[in-house]
Amino acid sequence: MYQGRMNTGQLPGATPAIPPMFPNMLPQFGALQMMPVQAMTQQATRHARRVYVGGLPPTANEQSVATYFSHVMSAIGGNTAGPGDAVVNVYINHEKKFAFVEMRSVEEASNAMALDGIIFEGAPVKVRRPSDYNPSLAATLGPSQPNPNLNLSVVGLSPGSAGGLEGPDRIFVGGLPYYFTEAQIRELLESFGPLRGFDLVKDRETGNSKGYAFCVYQDLSVTDIACGALNGIKMGDKTLTVRRANQGTTQPKPEQESVLLHAQQQIALQRFMLAAPSGAPATKVVCLTEVVNPEELKDDNDYEDIVEDMRTECAKFGTLVNVIIPRPLLDGDMAAGVGKVFLEYTDTEGATKARQGLNGRKFGGNEVLAVFYPENKFAEGDYSG
Repeated sequence: MYQGRMNTGQLPGATPAIPPMFPNMLPQFGALQMMPVQAMTQQATRHARRVYVGGLPPTANEQSVATYFSHVMSAIGGNTAGPGDAVVNVYINHEKKFAFVEMRSVEEASNAMALDGIIFEGAPVKVRRPSDYNPSLAATLGPSQPNPNLNLSVVGLSPGSAGGLEGPDRIFVGGLPYYFTEAQIRELLESFGPLRGFDLVKDRETGNSKGYAFCVYQDLSVTDIACGALNGIKMGDKTLTVRRANQGTTQPKPEQESVLLHAQQQIALQRFMLAAPSGAPATKVVCLTEVVNPEELKDDNDYEDIVEDMRTECAKFGTLVNVIIPRPLLDGDMAAGVGKVFLEYTDTEGATKARQGLNGRKFGGNEVLAVFYPENKFAEGDYSG
């Protein structure tokens, strides 16, 4: 009996081992369990591991983007998941010239945020979080800001140039008049406090403003105050849309109401300053908004009366060369510049007097906004600015 137990490898008093009925199932079952868990983890972190890259040149392809960003990440010391390439997948939308670049880890994706503005195949590209990025969830998965010790100088970037525009307190500022300069917009935003980051989005080919920007304040507590005060404000012929970029509109807390009132008073001052910025170069052309209603321009007789009235009134400031009031197209569509009046004078002295005399005046219940307009754009018949 004892010898029998010795032969089966069991000690006296030990419970005999039960032979597995399906000896090959356990390894397979274990592997089967691990694969879905890994896949689920990858899916849950994908929004925080993906990077949006915009403004790609037409020659870009998945391989060139993956190779370039893997090389750059290694060069700046941004690889934190060990040896190998940081990029694991690339999807390119060739029509809209952007890509989603998927990194191995959340931390590497955050480090990639420091690459905003890097030159790829001769063109500066924008590096941003994708629209499905969830900052609150991402904060539990890893660092949400680039490592401050990245060696950005090796790829021609300066430290801190991009990281300031990330996170839940990033503000979207839309509806900006195209003729407002970067300095004017910053002046408006900084009436609430200094900015940690600012980016006026421009057309890559022309360099002209696209009418929207992003910013982050150094003091994050003013984020909601600025959004509440600026959102809905009319600027010339535009209405501002100002909200948190990732989380939609957030209303100010009740205890912030007194601060908000002060902020709204600041807006009135800033609006005046934007309409007449100190040091802005004078031109011979003045653009007026909030003067005419597109409906008034459809009838030929009414249109001629409006042009003549404008010519008579505005000739008081100097010698007028031309009065241009763009009209709606015959099919009813709005042509560029409809709703604006352009006054061309023989010299900048007359234009300056007109801008000073007309800006802020009431016309049909609206407050006129008068700004200098680029002479080259006016000469080309470009009234879109």
